[in-house]
Amino acid sequence: MSAQKPASWAYSEEFVAESDVIERARLRGETLGCVPVLPGAGATLRLLAATASAKAVVEIGTGAGVSGLWLMEGMPADGVLTTIDVEAEHQRAAREAYAAAGIAPQRTRVITGRALDVLPRLTDGAYDMVVVDGDKSEYPQYVEQAVRLLRSGGVLAIDNMLWHDRVADPAARDAVTTTLRDLGKRLRDDDELIPTLLPVGDGVLAAVKR
Repeated sequence: MSAQKPASWAYSEEFVAESDVIERARLRGETLGCVPVLPGAGATLRLLAATASAKAVVEIGTGAGVSGLWLMEGMPADGVLTTIDVEAEHQRAAREAYAAAGIAPQRTRVITGRALDVLPRLTDGAYDMVVVDGDKSEYPQYVEQAVRLLRSGGVLAIDNMLWHDRVADPAARDAVTTTLRDLGKRLRDDDELIPTLLPVGDGVLAAVKR
């Protein structure tokens, strides 16, 4: 590997700058103890949403609204983000961030609760994009629901799929790392999906449903 590779990764991570409102939401999230997506991952989510013309998006893990802000920058003006989080305080911060960005309230559907309780109530094949960024131990179940929710041609995006560079280390065998590594391999080999693993942020696995 080129000695310049880490510098190139750092350069690309900051290539698209966060807006002021996203930066403020990030700082609020860090204060609350929720870990926002990194700028490279956020820009990737925005790109995927725009490429899919995603009018109906589900987000698992609202946090303080950082990823939602990125997504809505890429979604059409009439797109609706359904975002799920178990922490009501985080969602209050997200609503404040959406309002600060001038996003109309009807563009977001904020649901407080466990994603595994909420997702089964959503309609099969009704969504253009699903973003997974919740409890890592529950990622396989989230993904199972996400694939059901996506229309043909819809986009699945999963954050933290390199998990602090541990997934690529065969010696790292803790429960979370093993879960994410095994999930990535399973999705790579799933004939229903066209996947790729992007080294942005903490790793974004993106896939299109056939």
